[in-house]
Amino acid sequence: MSETVKIIGAGLAGAEAAWQLANAGIKVTLFEMKPKKFSPAHTLSTYAELVCSNSLKAKRLESAAGLLKEEMRRFGSLCMQCALMCEVPAGGALAVDRNKFSSLITEKIDSHPNITVVHEEVTEIPEGKVIVAAGPLASEALSENIALLCGEGLHFFDAAAPIVTAASIDGNYSFSASRYDRGGEDDYINCPMNKEEYEAFYEALINAESAQIHSFDKRKDVYEGCMPIEVMA
Repeated sequence: MSETVKIIGAGLAGAEAAWQLANAGIKVTLFEMKPKKFSPAHTLSTYAELVCSNSLKAKRLESAAGLLKEEMRRFGSLCMQCALMCEVPAGGALAVDRNKFSSLITEKIDSHPNITVVHEEVTEIPEGKVIVAAGPLASEALSENIALLCGEGLHFFDAAAPIVTAASIDGNYSFSASRYDRGGEDDYINCPMNKEEYEAFYEALINAESAQIHSFDKRKDVYEGCMPIEVMA
């Protein structure tokens, strides 16, 4: 194929698509609006930024998620290659150091001779062979352009996983253990509560000062499996 393939978005899907095409000898132009423009959920200037959990789900082959990752690894997946190099203890799950993971993918994409990265916002889908990999955090202008082509928009709302420093947890009231008896014996820190403590936690949670709320955070019809804790409360 002599024509260059354009890919919009350097998230997990866009970086993976660019890598696979480039390794097949196909020239790729990868458009990424960061660092010139960020979505409200992004903070890193690097590619494949994990804005929710740092877990890529189960590793065991008996699960759909684990089998998919193993198939990706065998097919030379960039995301899997980098994830295994940046893995952190997480029991039976594959979890990564999100900063190292993003930096490593960025380094590999930027150094590939068949990939040219253009740091500009794409507001209209260009002509030619194009992969739109902007994901649910596509810019407003691009989202509107996609909706015009498709007749309507699709929506996905997810909660960012809170990050707590281990040093802030009192070891006198917590214990380390595995999760579901899989993986390391002390990969997870558990903070048990009795009924009185839990009710006090609940009251503190619903009356706590909230972080800055973006417009897309105010929706209540979120996917229950990724519901923000304050909405759940």
